[in-house]
Amino acid sequence: MKIHKTIPAGRKWSAGFVSLGCAKNLVDSEIMASLAMAGEFRLAPDPEHADVVIVNTCAFIRDARRESVEAILEACELRRAGRCRAVVVAGCLPQRYRDSLMRDMPEIDAIIGLDQLPGLGRVIARLQAGERGIREVSPEARAVIEPPQGRPLFTGAPFAYVKIAEGCDHCCAFCAIPSIRGRYRSRTEDSIVRESADLLSRGIRELNLIAQDVSYYGRDLGRRDALARLLRRLGRLGGRFWVRLLYAHPDHLTPALLDAIAETDAVCKYLDVPLQHAHARALRRMARGGDAGSLRGQARLWRRRIPGLALRTTFLVGFPGETEAQFRTLLDFVRDARFDHVGVFAYSPEENTPAAGLPDRVPGRVAAARRARLLSAQRAVIDAIARARRNTEIDALVETPPYPPGGHARARSGREAPEVDGCIRIRQAPANLKAGDFIRVRIIGQAGCDLTAVPA
Repeated sequence: MKIHKTIPAGRKWSAGFVSLGCAKNLVDSEIMASLAMAGEFRLAPDPEHADVVIVNTCAFIRDARRESVEAILEACELRRAGRCRAVVVAGCLPQRYRDSLMRDMPEIDAIIGLDQLPGLGRVIARLQAGERGIREVSPEARAVIEPPQGRPLFTGAPFAYVKIAEGCDHCCAFCAIPSIRGRYRSRTEDSIVRESADLLSRGIRELNLIAQDVSYYGRDLGRRDALARLLRRLGRLGGRFWVRLLYAHPDHLTPALLDAIAETDAVCKYLDVPLQHAHARALRRMARGGDAGSLRGQARLWRRRIPGLALRTTFLVGFPGETEAQFRTLLDFVRDARFDHVGVFAYSPEENTPAAGLPDRVPGRVAAARRARLLSAQRAVIDAIARARRNTEIDALVETPPYPPGGHARARSGREAPEVDGCIRIRQAPANLKAGDFIRVRIIGQAGCDLTAVPA
């Protein structure tokens, strides 16, 4: 039985959000949701109780596209059941497939591209007036959208993401991001500092600076060490908080930037630097540089310049032409480099990328097996690092207070990024501990990729 909503005349529709993909997409969803503060529509508590469902999509790789399509179909099913009135698809999927998406999925009521996100309120108004088949997507993403102060935050925790730039100027052979999100476009330092101050005033205690490549920040404007200056400005905002850098390119970690990380107390001694591979030939085919020796030397330099540094990286296995010998070079590199955190992806061909036409494809089962082998090698590294950290003390940021009282609390140190790394499970946590509190803990053990601790 269909449940048909009746909406009083003159009442604006409510919108519920489904945000998929990376943290950059989450910020885009928060920006769209902030339009409710201006009265352009109402914000529903969840998609199941909304008049219009907004699906903010990811189109980076095949699995992300599959997840996006499934979410769109689920939203359309809500509409068919009479539980919502319209479905809007936003973000990377419409941007990448602006000419074909509505033809392939006619059940969609409207699509909006990356530059059109601030116009969501007008699109909803058109839908409420009865219009369908709305397509608002520019041929190329070029805008730099400033998040409004006081925007809704969807992290549900005392951390937020601060997007410092849009787009990407790199030409990695496997990546479709530049064709989706456009050229690199930096925000101004002043706007980022204002946003950060606003977030801290609202109780946020961790600012995660994000972009496709944070270390490229300012270079599109001719400023080589703009990120180093930005970090030092943020460090002077006052109060106790953390700043974390996510997604840096190994070629852009300058001495000035490394010094700013080391010398600014608020900045976590943490780097997320996707290296992709360690064999010279595999990297050349990916249109990247370096080899196992040079990358190992870079990692040693970063650790020397930033004492106590935690290093996260990601690798791509099964890229066209990757041989077993090349993979073993990567495997040995991971065992030797002792990264604190590693993510591994199996290659999937992306249309309109240079790698899509490369010969010597690696069978999917082989790529999956290599991914499992690399993660197994990294697990041994994680276990060794966890043993070395036992009985050490560290400051942690509480994300989830103890529940029930006297139970475990969930926290992270500066060595663990939100959502992608492990956490610290605090036993015997004080009953009055709150999300956003800092607490000194002593590491006592390990639970999978997480650590266990007690108050110090």
